[in-house]
Amino acid sequence: MQLADPASGLRIDTQRNRSLLVSAAGRLFGAGGTATMAEVAAEAGISTATAYRHFASVEEVLAAYRYEVGLELLSFSKVQGASGIELLKLVCGKWVRLVVRHGGSMIHTRSAEGYLARIRDGAYYLTVQAEALRRPLDEALQELGTGPLGDEALFLWNVFFDPREIFDVIHSVGLTPDQVSDRLTRTFMGALKGWAPRKDLS
Repeated sequence: MQLADPASGLRIDTQRNRSLLVSAAGRLFGAGGTATMAEVAAEAGISTATAYRHFASVEEVLAAYRYEVGLELLSFSKVQGASGIELLKLVCGKWVRLVVRHGGSMIHTRSAEGYLARIRDGAYYLTVQAEALRRPLDEALQELGTGPLGDEALFLWNVFFDPREIFDVIHSVGLTPDQVSDRLTRTFMGALKGWAPRKDLS
């Protein structure tokens, strides 16, 4: 009889294989390369047929990997004692460090749809990220006096904190991750104020 994990409802062997595939994809893509499903399966030590029973494509494996990273950001956000702008700075800094640590695996999940469209369509690897940002953004906006911006604040955050752009300023400009985090966060807060509706406009 196959035992199931009571937390996830998945059989233990199923959960193990999924975890192996996600970790393998993270290693392969994190180093800046690309990989087929067969290569991800080989890295995970399981058959390609088994891999396809869990994920329909490499993109699905990478989405699961991004979800795990999002969970780490959410856990970090939830335990912080700070609030408002200070909390936003901490969470943005954590995100930059996560992007740097996980490397190329963070930039392969791409879509023809925009960021907000994917969130509203329920892209689970982005909705967990949005959940991690919800309180920091709401409190920072209140402190900045802009009024609520809803999903538009998430849209702006993604513009500044897209992993591709983080790697670009690190590699092209030579900034450290701490410098990137500080400058992006300060510029992002300015963008939030600039995006807020003007009271003198209808």
